Amino acid sequence: MQVNVTDAAEQHRYEARVDGELAAIAEYIRTPELVVFTHTEVLAGHQGRGISSGLVGQALDDVRRQGLKVLPLCPFVARYMERHAQAYGDLEYRSRTTLTDVTA
Repeated sequence: MQVNVTDAAEQHRYEARVDGELAAIAEYIRTPELVVFTHTEVLAGHQGRGISSGLVGQALDDVRRQGLKVLPLCPFVARYMERHAQAYGDLEYRSRTTLTDVTA
């Protein structure tokens, strides 16, 4: 099975296609410094084949190439990044504000 992942920027999502058919999406909001992943979905008939993992991995690789960080609001993306922390942990966005900044 060949999974082809593309950034459909006009629709604010990465798309995974299998044999030309849309199989999964990872929606995002892009800012100048980061990509906020908000929702990942595997379309009917494509579940249980690892397509979402392939989609998220390739999307994160693309974010890295762009020099951006990731804020994983989507639970699937957050779990994927945790499971693959060695490969993607450095991409996770960290706020510049610290607790001492807020309480000072």
